[in-house]
Amino acid sequence: QVQLQESGPGLVKPSQTLSLTCTVSGGSITTTDTLSWIRQPPGKGLEWMGLIFYSGNTAYSPSLKSRTSISRDTSKNQFSLQLSSVTPEDTAVYYCNANEISEYWGQGTQVTVSS
Repeated sequence: QVQLQESGPGLVKPSQTLSLTCTVSGGSITTTDTLSWIRQPPGKGLEWMGLIFYSGNTAYSPSLKSRTSISRDTSKNQFSLQLSSVTPEDTAVYYCNANEISEYWGQGTQVTVSS
């Protein structure tokens, strides 16, 4: 059974970089079709941020592309999100997602951007 767990700071100051890691167990990220980051701001719907393919190539939401970077560490079976120049509008629950025949989600982690 594939399981995903997000980790990272729950509070980030404006203008700083938000960094989150997703640890995958029960499966290898090198054979997973796509590994994604998705967020949900308070009172709003899910927003897809970007993904990394099994090949290592990446794709990003056009609205976030200039501030987003997704990478992976195959030795740790982890993938990560970096979102730069954050503002309070980046406050959200952040989810990691793995898609390989079936779809798997982490439980989500709350990130608040505030000084």
